[in-house]
Amino acid sequence: MPSIYDAIKADHEEHRALLERIADTSGDSTDRQQAWKSFYCDVKSHAAAEEETFYSKLISETWGQDAARHSVHEHQQLDDLLEELNGMEMTSSDWLNKFKTLRHDYEHHIDEEENEVFTRAKKVVGEEDNEAFGARFEARKKEELGLIEKKREDSLED
Repeated sequence: MPSIYDAIKADHEEHRALLERIADTSGDSTDRQQAWKSFYCDVKSHAAAEEETFYSKLISETWGQDAARHSVHEHQQLDDLLEELNGMEMTSSDWLNKFKTLRHDYEHHIDEEENEVFTRAKKVVGEEDNEAFGARFEARKKEELGLIEKKREDSLED
């Protein structure tokens, strides 16, 4: 079982690759549609699982409250961009411009997480708990994959 840090970082690497793949496509191509759907679903389930397993633990430390709140706020901003893009025509220049914003913001977020948050978080989630948190993260992410459409419908009702 991977550690929580390895599990999150592996997702980030996959997300970076998907962002690159999407950027290398054009229009409403099948490749763009498939890469976007993979990215959309994986990021949504990743963020929810991360908040529920990783960030909920960081909140137990005073410094962790600010770090967790900041990251959760960024998750919300990214989620808003994901939903906007999901509702737009991939052939429009607006879609491409918004995608570039999403890519920049998301890459900044994951770099910050890996380079700043992980370093401090290791004081809270140390080696003895790494694999247990990794297992919880991966299990929660699988659950969240099954909830994406329901959560989307619920948010549209709000």
